[in-house]
Amino acid sequence: MLAAFESILPIFLLILGGNLLRRLPLIDPGAWLGLEQIGYWFLYPALLFVTIYNADFSGLELDAMMMALTAALVAMVTITCGLWPLLDRTGLVKRTEFSSIFQTAARWNSFMALAIAQKIFPPAGTAVVALVMAIIIIPLNLATVLLVTRFADRSANWRKIGRDMAINPMILGSLAAILFRCLPFQLYGPFNQTLGLVGNAALGMGLLAIGAGLRLGDLWRPRVALLLPVMLKLALFPALLVGAAVAFGVTGSQLSYLALCAAVPTAMNGYLLARQLGGDAELYAAVTTVQTAASFLTIPAVLSLTAQITG
Repeated sequence: MLAAFESILPIFLLILGGNLLRRLPLIDPGAWLGLEQIGYWFLYPALLFVTIYNADFSGLELDAMMMALTAALVAMVTITCGLWPLLDRTGLVKRTEFSSIFQTAARWNSFMALAIAQKIFPPAGTAVVALVMAIIIIPLNLATVLLVTRFADRSANWRKIGRDMAINPMILGSLAAILFRCLPFQLYGPFNQTLGLVGNAALGMGLLAIGAGLRLGDLWRPRVALLLPVMLKLALFPALLVGAAVAFGVTGSQLSYLALCAAVPTAMNGYLLARQLGGDAELYAAVTTVQTAASFLTIPAVLSLTAQITG
């Protein structure tokens, strides 16, 4: 566990650096909003595209991994949604809060997973992260939009929502990468290299942006709506995915790669979705902060436990 902890320490130091920079009077506060917008519309889609397009899936147990991912994701969505009647009857969670609980339990920070995979795993680990991106980003974005709208705003403008989903840069970047992989010719080399440079910038800037968006004061205000998605995302989902992978016959280091994808905290971009659709954006930000801080310990723990299974 110590080796895994030290391996991902640089990632968390960069996140911490983003938080410290946000607090210092050195950078115009508006610059962080600009960084978020550049990341959302350009850097992150480019990173998704170049990662999925260039991934080498040879030697991976693709069928077993895809089935495990699908089974774990369906189980996670079902369990989380199934908690709502109990939470509603007991009054522990408000209706608008549940939309953010669902988002933070189901979404995953692919950029953090990619940064960690590049740090501690061989290229095959990065390929697995790309595989997870290709499989779940599109259906997960569709599911979260539908559920947030259902719980946050019954009078939602579905035409606008449909238009926003059609131009969602994460979905478009993933679809474009899958499409280009199917074409009978290769992407022009210099253009591919340019996107690679953009992707490298996206990782560092993305981690800084994650840190800048964290609100450390939320760590000291625990409540059910805050702690429940932390347990669901950082404990239950890794157990579901590793268990499903073992059941479908995924073995060796590939099991560890999947465990990393399951163990990372939720994605920051769900905050924008909650804010746009009338969800509880403040709760989303608070949960993201707690999950990110807790994952500093839970990611090494998940990787170490998985190593015991594969060992």
